Order: sequence, then C-alpha cells, then structure tokens
Amino acid sequence: MFDFLSDYDDPTLLGAFWVTVQLTVLSAIGSLIWGTLLAAMRVSPVPLMRGFGTAYVNIVRNIPLTVIIVFTSLGLANIFGVTMGVPDDFEAKAFRLAVLGLVAYTGAFVCEAIRSGINTVPVGQAEAARAIGLSFSQVLRLIVLPQAFRSVIGPLANVLIALTKNTTVAATIGVAEAALLMKDMIENEAQTVLIGAVFAFGFVVLTLPTGLILGWLSKRLAVKR
Repeated sequence: MFDFLSDYDDPTLLGAFWVTVQLTVLSAIGSLIWGTLLAAMRVSPVPLMRGFGTAYVNIVRNIPLTVIIVFTSLGLANIFGVTMGVPDDFEAKAFRLAVLGLVAYTGAFVCEAIRSGINTVPVGQAEAARAIGLSFSQVLRLIVLPQAFRSVIGPLANVLIALTKNTTVAATIGVAEAALLMKDMIENEAQTVLIGAVFAFGFVVLTLPTGLILGWLSKRLAVKR
C-alpha cells in the first residue's frame, strides 16, 4: 500500500518535516517578538507609533500569505538584492526569506491576540502603577504584559497551529519542507490519496499535541478575575 515510500527514504521524509518544524519554531519566536512590539505600539500613548501599529496590522492581515512570501523572494531578494547573509546558498536564503515572510504575516495576528489580552487587564492597575511613578514601558513590561500573556495562551495556540500549516506556503519559493516533498511525490507517483493521507497525518502529529498542551497550559495559568 505504501510502496511509493520506497523511492523516498525515511531521512528524506523526516527531513522535510524537520524543515517544517524549524520553520515553525523560528517563525513562532520571531512572530512573538514582533507581535509583542506591535501590540505595544497599538496601545502606545504616542500617536505615530499607534498609527503605525494599526496600519501595519490592518494591511498585513488582509494580504494573502502567498503574496507576502513571494514578495520576500522576488521583491527583497531579486529586486533589492537582500541576501540574508548567504548570497551563494539558494536553499538557505529561501529558508531565511520564508521565515521573514512568516514572521511579518503572523506577527500581525499575534499582535491582535496580545492586544485582546491587554484589554482584559483592569485599567485601575495601570493607573495605580503610573501613580507611583512607573513609566509607560515599565507599566507594560511589569504589570500589563505578564497578565495579558496568561490570558491569551489559548488564542496564541491557535495562531501557532495556523503558523504550522502556513509553512506549506514556503514551498512556493523552493523551501524543501513537507509540502514541496508532497508535491514532488504526487507528480511522480500514482497514489495521490495515500500520499495526501501520509502528509496530513504528519501535520496532525505536529499540531494536535501543540493544541492539547497549550490548551492545558491556558487553563492552568488563567488569570483569576
């Protein structure tokens, strides 16, 4: 039944999913940092920063991820000459550009999740902190964000699961992750349904434990109001 796997040894199949895992982890870390900065901008008392954060989120969330990923390859690399530190290594450059595109896109969704968590923090806490002389950045870092993150573990888990599935778009610029290998298999083998089932199962293995663990963590660390 699974004869088609004989042409693709385990390191190739597992290696493709390992690239997917790397894309997910690196993009998740970058998205969390960028999304947090955007959320801070969106609640900032500085109009320019608040305007930038709002415009960025509203624009990026309404652009298809494929367009963003292709732009990072054709636009940044081919037109503007961005090499990401590896001018002679096409695969490494494509991988890093894919991470950049995923961070730019996913960061907007992380921002909105964190901002919703910030809105759950009672205004009185921030006002009390300001009354004792803390600056806006100190209030955000010490009082608001710790509670906000605990409130949005569930929504952030959904963003992470979506990010894992969105890594398949990286295949459009030649990143050798799971979706690119699946495309290659389908083009060379006749068992399309079985190939799709194998890769679907692989993504379930990646995303289901993430949802279960973060769902449990969300209940465990929920802020009691």
